[in-house]
Amino acid sequence: MILNRLFDLIPYQISQYDKEVALAFKENDSWQTYSSRKIKEIVDNLSLAFLESSISKGDKVAIISQNRPEWNFVDLALQQIGAISVPMYPTITVEDYRYIFEHAEVKMVFVGDDEILEKAILAADEIKIFSFHHSDKVSFWKDFMETGQNGDLAILEKSKEAVKKDDLFTIIYTSGTTGRPKGVMLSHDNVFSNLLAVADRLVMQKGNAKVLSFLPLCHIFERTASFCYLYLGISIYYAESLEKIGDNLREIKPHGFNTVPRLLEKIYDKIVSKGYELKGIKKSLFFWALNLGNQYDPNLDQGAWYNWQLKIANKIIFNKWREALGGEIIQINCGASALQPRLARVFWAARIKVCEGYGLTETSPVISSSICNSSEIRIGSVGKIIKDVEVKIASDGEILVKGPNVMQGYYKQDDITAEVLQNGWFHTGDIGELDGEYLKITDRKKEMFKTSGGKYVAPQVIENKIKESTLIDQIMVVGENKNYPAALIVPSEEGLKEYCRHKGFPFTEMSEMVEKPEVIAKYERVIEDMNKYFAKWETIKRFKLLPRAWTIETGELTPTMKLKRKMILQKYQADIENMYQSQS
Repeated sequence: MILNRLFDLIPYQISQYDKEVALAFKENDSWQTYSSRKIKEIVDNLSLAFLESSISKGDKVAIISQNRPEWNFVDLALQQIGAISVPMYPTITVEDYRYIFEHAEVKMVFVGDDEILEKAILAADEIKIFSFHHSDKVSFWKDFMETGQNGDLAILEKSKEAVKKDDLFTIIYTSGTTGRPKGVMLSHDNVFSNLLAVADRLVMQKGNAKVLSFLPLCHIFERTASFCYLYLGISIYYAESLEKIGDNLREIKPHGFNTVPRLLEKIYDKIVSKGYELKGIKKSLFFWALNLGNQYDPNLDQGAWYNWQLKIANKIIFNKWREALGGEIIQINCGASALQPRLARVFWAARIKVCEGYGLTETSPVISSSICNSSEIRIGSVGKIIKDVEVKIASDGEILVKGPNVMQGYYKQDDITAEVLQNGWFHTGDIGELDGEYLKITDRKKEMFKTSGGKYVAPQVIENKIKESTLIDQIMVVGENKNYPAALIVPSEEGLKEYCRHKGFPFTEMSEMVEKPEVIAKYERVIEDMNKYFAKWETIKRFKLLPRAWTIETGELTPTMKLKRKMILQKYQADIENMYQSQS
């Protein structure tokens, strides 16, 4: 059996595991499941339907939907005929839809819910649209699939044979923080080599494990993971929504999931807020356990007394954390941005193994990943470099990567491709350091700024440290060409409520609280306490408290929940200028 193109994973899974539940999606309060064989049947029919509709090798088809099995079906069906998928974030603007449709020369679009459909209709012009939901405005995807049911499988086999491992299989337009998105071109081999290397780092049981999937499939992190799960015979259950992740975790009891730091921060903050609501001895025990977790180091034996205390904490406190995640979690994979070391310590102390990795869309995505055991894990690193990938650190600290996972280039943008791909090395734009095989990320090269005094400041390091305060939800450090760093801060509502309860004054609305002198004074003390961890030129001298959280919907976060720094700088330009005008 050929096994170097991504669609080869379907017959491979049938031959090795023949899963009864390969994919699952909850619809109308009931889990709809698809076996390995059913997936093959649907994908083959879809491939034949594409051929019937004159979609052929090299043609582009867009997929815009929340996670659901139909997403996978269309993706795999396109691969089998050599057509190229163009996955898109549902949350981007109509203007971005239109730009990508035109730039990629998209010939067909598959969409999810009605909101996505409306945006696609506005942007698509003459492009044929199919919906995963019944709609009176466009054709239903199953009706399209049925046009392939009487197709010639021999013709499909010839189409599959014509697809080579180095052929382009997808163009992923990066969300970016400035300007137009760039189309990252990835081949079958780019992603296949990556999934094989990542498979060695997963400790879930082949053929029997199950995962919950909620990160967007249009992002290469979750997409490569889904191919890896197909390869390992791991059942994939798609979460109903971000709001129902907790319910789905308890219902499915998965063995693992992928996440981004922002979601882990939210899980942690929710746990801590419940701790604040406890009374008496229960509250004391909760924060005693939390303090133990903050001291945890998987590579350090802290003695019999600490180990005994941690064992008790796991029995009476942390066990509830594990139950909230379904009680069966073996491995959580975390990527897309830096995880606070404090969170890693606490989760590992609670026997919730959070394994950090690092990569980019341009590297399919994984460059390094943690090995999921306490002897191999290193808090603060993003794990070991994966098999067949080389990493070196440039003279300015930038991480350079070479390997079979590195993209073919940016679609129709040879000039920008030449800037980042030089002599076989991809320039990541991230700053880091190597300690043997372990990689540590210190900041984004493009996010670093220089003060008016000529000192470089790496904002992400400062932000992650300050976010250790239970009073701070989000923060962005500013100060380019200024004489000191300052910060925009979104307070933690739960943390602030608890502080108000403790001090005996009422919590009203966030818009009022961030203006109260006693609240501002408290945050001044928090920042002063955190400043001791930074060099003099890195310390925060001024800050502005903001009443509303930054979100994807309001435009301050990318779809993977990273800060859109340029957008935030523009949006809060007046507040930033006021911080510097008010300096003493």
